[in-house]
Amino acid sequence: MNDFDVIIIGSGLGGLLCGYILSKEGKKICILEKNRLPGGCLQSFRRNGVDFDTGVHYIGALDEGQVLNRYFRYFGLNDKVKFRKLDQNGFDIIAFDEEEYPMAMGFDNFTEHLLPYFPSGKQSLQNYVDAIQQISKAFPLYDLEVPKDHKEDNYYHQSAYDFFNSFQATNRTNPITRHPLPDVLAGNNFLYAGNPGVTPLHIAALINHSFISSAWRPVDGSGQISDRLANQIRLAGGKLLTGREVSRIVIRNNGFHITTKAGEQYTAHSLVSAIHPAQTFALTDPSTLRKVFSDRIMKLKNTPSCFELFIVLKENSFPQMNYNYYFHSYNNVWTASLESAWPGSYMLYTPSCSGNNKYAKSMVIMTVMNFNEVRNWETTSSGHRGQDYLDFKVQKTEILLGLVEKKFPGLRSKIKFIESSTPLTWRDHTGTPEGSMYGIQKDFNNPIKTVVLPRTKIPNLYFTGQNTNLHGVLGVTIGSVLTCGEMIGLDYIIKKIRNA
Repeated sequence: MNDFDVIIIGSGLGGLLCGYILSKEGKKICILEKNRLPGGCLQSFRRNGVDFDTGVHYIGALDEGQVLNRYFRYFGLNDKVKFRKLDQNGFDIIAFDEEEYPMAMGFDNFTEHLLPYFPSGKQSLQNYVDAIQQISKAFPLYDLEVPKDHKEDNYYHQSAYDFFNSFQATNRTNPITRHPLPDVLAGNNFLYAGNPGVTPLHIAALINHSFISSAWRPVDGSGQISDRLANQIRLAGGKLLTGREVSRIVIRNNGFHITTKAGEQYTAHSLVSAIHPAQTFALTDPSTLRKVFSDRIMKLKNTPSCFELFIVLKENSFPQMNYNYYFHSYNNVWTASLESAWPGSYMLYTPSCSGNNKYAKSMVIMTVMNFNEVRNWETTSSGHRGQDYLDFKVQKTEILLGLVEKKFPGLRSKIKFIESSTPLTWRDHTGTPEGSMYGIQKDFNNPIKTVVLPRTKIPNLYFTGQNTNLHGVLGVTIGSVLTCGEMIGLDYIIKKIRNA
């Protein structure tokens, strides 16, 4: 009863997409999820009568004919999941102390809306959009093509920081370039925070390309994505078992024997790990691993974590924002997590709900936070961390709200309910070391060392999720296709997706 072709550990987006592909192809699969509900960062949760998303805030390239739209059509999501397109002329607002800059959809529109702020930057802006379009074309799976000549390798060794700093222009309202064009272009992704010396060019370029193509927000929560995928997997004969935390992985005769904390036993010919690779190896008998390989994975650095506020607003007190607001206290957007005065920056948005809402029901505010801030409570569990931890959360909440109110005066008076989360919350929910937001930190200085391939050196063991390709919905989607391609043929899967 518990013997399968493939066991998948973790039901985040990567695990669910792999489960969908493999079950549709007739594989006997079982997904083991430690939490009560599937979905990982797709999960929504309810507070004070309002739904909040765990980790999916907005997604890109979902217009008809664009790459994520084509992938989602294959996965049966386009007609079943509700999304709302963000403001065409400013899906992201990049803000500093005095000024705000719109990031518009459509590459010509993007340039047109930034040009008034940087009148000397017409050529720089054109060069920027040309460059990210060229980079995107070098990655075949971003155009549903099978990799052949591997032009993408050219970008793994290049610095995102140097790339952005190559596009210079003078700010019309501040000729001293207090807010230079490179910081505006790089101002909407926390991945860069504290990592100017390591972030590879391709990560920044592909993410920004997808959002400029088109940017969308889930309506009524991203949990509908995981619900739809879970239903489809079960209809195809696959199993998805929640509340099954894996405690041990044993490799036997090129197969796998899995034990849960409750003592349940499962076996499979192949294993797909959709959890962090370091967590996978921590569960595996070390005598069955190649020490050089496991040591490399265990020592990889991870991207920063975050502190978040989930706010229920008083009725008709705050307008619905059809965009994301990124604020930076410092001119250098790359070092927010290194600045001594926390928080250095934040992202603020109001989740989308059904109907044409003039006023927002809720708000999410997130900022970078180093795990060292909560290390005192590292060995505690949720709900049992003590009063000093609760006091810490209240203190940090007030500091963050104080910064936010400089741009949104009187916000505190509009709050009906508020809850905060820390890197510990993120760690316990996602299973990522130190609550990393984006998983393994890629390094252009040594890309081979920091890239985790979907096929491992252990026969029939595969990885999927944001650690194998890129973070974000599009990156994880492509990563799941790569993983399954190693098992049943990439050409075969791509043809099916293109013909869906």
